[in-house]
Amino acid sequence: MTSKTEPKRKFRVVGTRPIRHDGWDKVLGRAAYGADVKLPGLVHGAVLRSPHAHARIVKIDTAKAEKAPGVLAVMTAADMPVAASQVLDLGEEVTNATYASDRVMARGKAVYNGHPVAAVAAVDLNTALEALTLIDVVYEVLTPVVTIEQAMAPGAPLVHDDLVGDDIGERVEHTNVAEHIRYEVG
Repeated sequence: MTSKTEPKRKFRVVGTRPIRHDGWDKVLGRAAYGADVKLPGLVHGAVLRSPHAHARIVKIDTAKAEKAPGVLAVMTAADMPVAASQVLDLGEEVTNATYASDRVMARGKAVYNGHPVAAVAAVDLNTALEALTLIDVVYEVLTPVVTIEQAMAPGAPLVHDDLVGDDIGERVEHTNVAEHIRYEVG
């Protein structure tokens, strides 16, 4: 048995170096980017994130940030409505609305490093970033749960205090396992 290959075809685009029509502008620093656009009334935002992988939020004091010149608004989870505990079909997944909204802004507990705790809207980015430094957050640092094995270990710290799990149809309280499904073929 022999194999035969087709001769290489010449492509007009693939494998060639296209002409960069914006190349000179980029090299000379004249190119305009989205960050260069300054529209009237433009508001800039910044988000304060938890430095801890697992921590209870004891107190958030935003008073200094709210009084800072150029700050238009400061928000925390307390400023957001509490989502009803209902199941949402999001296409790719089904989730509880309460858990989905808690991913947007930490409500009472930060459950991962970088979890948003507060947000600032200001007249420019530097003012928004400076206002973040004026927000005082007191954390009670908890034992982080960073692997599946740690989460499933007996006596593991609960990531979501009110999670009720499902272990093959049985309701399970005080668990980090949302659902246990057994799938068998044959």
